[in-house]
Formats: sequence, structure tokens, C-alpha cells
Amino acid sequence: MTKAIAGFSKLSKEEKIDWIASTHFSNADDAVKTIKKYWNSDADLQKLHDEFIENTITNFYLPFGVAPNFVINGKNYTIPMTIEESSVVAAASKSAKFWSTRGGFKATVLNSEKIGQVHFMFSGDKGKLETFFVQIKSKLFSDTESITKNMQKRGGGILDIELRDKTAELENYYQLHATFETKDSMGANFINSCLEQFAKTLKEEALQFELFSATEKNIQVVMSILSNYVPNCIVRAEVSCPVQDLKEDKNISQEEFAEKFVRAVKIAEIEPYRAVTHNKGIMNGIDAVVLATGNDFRAVEAGIHAYASRSGKYSSLSHAKVENGIFTFWIEIPLALGTVGGLTSLHPLVKIALEMLGKPSAHELMQIVAVAGLAQNFAALRSLTTTGIQQGHMKMHLNNIINQFETTEAERALIKNHFKENTVSHSAVVDFIENLKK
Repeated sequence: MTKAIAGFSKLSKEEKIDWIASTHFSNADDAVKTIKKYWNSDADLQKLHDEFIENTITNFYLPFGVAPNFVINGKNYTIPMTIEESSVVAAASKSAKFWSTRGGFKATVLNSEKIGQVHFMFSGDKGKLETFFVQIKSKLFSDTESITKNMQKRGGGILDIELRDKTAELENYYQLHATFETKDSMGANFINSCLEQFAKTLKEEALQFELFSATEKNIQVVMSILSNYVPNCIVRAEVSCPVQDLKEDKNISQEEFAEKFVRAVKIAEIEPYRAVTHNKGIMNGIDAVVLATGNDFRAVEAGIHAYASRSGKYSSLSHAKVENGIFTFWIEIPLALGTVGGLTSLHPLVKIALEMLGKPSAHELMQIVAVAGLAQNFAALRSLTTTGIQQGHMKMHLNNIINQFETTEAERALIKNHFKENTVSHSAVVDFIENLKK
């Protein structure tokens, strides 16, 4: 059992690595060698990466791929994707090419409000609290002017502040519920700074409010924090074409394909077990672009899955229909993204990703990300309702299986050639390699 260590954060990077290697690994030298192998040879770039987080010892690499041929609102894009899962980039690229000759993707931002809350406890007369809030609301705005002035110059700022009574769910619990527009920035620090000032003003003004009793003056702020649930920050992406234009697979008619596709989406709308996997496929595309562009994919995931449950039952994020001979497939999702601030101005590959996309605004990036999710979902559903998901996925996964074994280039060529016509599975590849080695 590893002993606890005091003052670990104060150790140098070399000292951290030495301690980890000596206490956690049977072969300390090999561990150190592997850890240092992933250091960047550019010392300045390595220092930049070291300072992104705390207690850094090395870099963890993920592939940075691209999916070309996306047509979004009439404009061509090559979309950067950072992900470790095989077949995701290929699937997105295949969808992009398919729809590029059928009108492309249409996307629009329906709203872009973000939300933050001051959670506080008030044990007193609700009517007096409401009167108090009306009286101090303008001061909540004025006391944050030093924080909001630069954001206001860019067209953003605080949109509104509401007092919300949550005492039915938790005794004495109220909120200041604020909405924000943060333009091209992710806005987390901006929103949280505003909220903390709201909390300070709330407590200070309560002490001066004449109608409050001594007990009522003692408002207890529990926390002030933005919400990653942004149901009013919505982007819609869609594709549509005549059913007769869906022809691509010679083994299934256009009409049958459309019918099976729509039915598959309907199943995800009503069956949570299917909806989770269905939406996971959508997030394969979304997360890959969010990560490549330096945005917070954990926040995006949390907000989107909450949105998928907004009816009280977890359901599909995408929808499909056939009306009057027209096939339509669409998605509406909450996305709070930024193209300035955070990693967007620090990480060299994030800069590359954003420049590849034409230096998009936050709204444009929201559209691109939603399209990536829809494209991924289309590719998965097309496979599921025709050839099955494993055929294509395992072909892409073949390299990962081969890389687990020591093989020569000649052997790799023989393996890949064999599995062009044979079903790929881990056991089948292992058996073939073992026979090859014999």
C-alpha cells in the first residue's frame, strides 16, 4: 500500500516523477522512460502544457484528425476532430460527402442565453424578500459594471436577474437566477465573477433593509455558480432531401431505407436504453470537435444529457420524418461554446483547429459542432439499419488489434488483405496472427 506524501505539489516535476516511479512501479526506470518519452522537445511548448493543470508530469496524446467535405449553410468546411475511438472520423467524413451532393447541412442558432445562480437561504417573510429584491435589482446591475463593461462593448452582458422561490423543494431556499450573453467567449469566469458580486451585494443590502427583522437580515449565501444546463442556448442542425435521392445501398430501396431510419430514431425517442447509446454516438462527433477547439466537453456533455431528459424521461436528441416524399433528419441541442479566452488563445493546436474552420464566431462554432453530431448519428443509423454497425467499425479497429502484437510490415499487409473479405473480431485476428507466426 502506497504511503501518503506531504507537500507533493511543492516538488519539482523531476521529483514528482521519481516519487511516483519508485512507489508505484516495479520497474521504476521503465516508468520514467515512458513518462519522459511524451515530453515535447520544445521546452517552451512543454512549459506551456505543464501550466495548463496542476502536478503535470507528462503529456497524454490523442489523435487529431480531420473530416473534409462538410457543406454547412452553403460553406465548405474541413472539421478538426480529437478522439481516440476508431471509425468516428471516417463515419463523419462519409456523412459529409453523402450530404454534400444533397444540399448539405443547414444550421442555425435559435438562442444563446447562458445561466448563473446565487443559491441562498432566507428564513423570513417571502413578501418582504420580494420587495427587497425589487429595490436592489438595479444595484445588482450597477455593482457589476466594472466586470461587465468590456463584455457590453462586445454586445454581451447581463440580460436579466430574477428572484426564484424554491422553498417547495427545500425549506428556506431561494435563488437569484441570472441570464447572460457572453458573445464569442465561453464566459465561465465572467459569469462567476458577476454572481459573486451579486451575492456580496445581496448580503450587504440585506443588512440595511429596514423591513427585515434581525433574523431576516442574515441571508446565508450557499454558493454562486454558473449552470452548465443551458436550455435557452440552442442550435439546430438538419439535412433533408427527396426520399428518391437517398439511394446509395444497392441492397435496400430508398423507401425502405427511409422507413427503417425513421423507425430507428423513433425507438431512441421512446426507449431510454437505446437513447443512451444513440446519443453517445452523437456525442462522439460533438465531443471530438469541442475538444479540438479547446472547449469544455464535460460541460457540454452534462448540459446536453440534461436536455435529453427535460421531459422527465431520457430520449433521443435527434429526430427524423418523411413528409410529402421529403426525408428530414435534425437535431436541436444546447451548446455553450467560445472561440476566445481559455485554451483557444493558448493551445497551439486549438489555434490551428479554429483557423482551419475559418476563425468562426461562437455562433458559427455552435453550428459546426451540432452538424458534426448529426453527421455522426446519420452514419451510425445508416450502418445499423443496413449492414450493421460492426462491419465498418471493426474494419477501422483492425489497426488497434494488430498494434497489440509485434508484426512486420509484410505480416501487416497479409493480415489486412485477409480481413478485406473476412469478418474482423479480436479472436479471429489473434488466431490469424498466431497461424502466420507458425
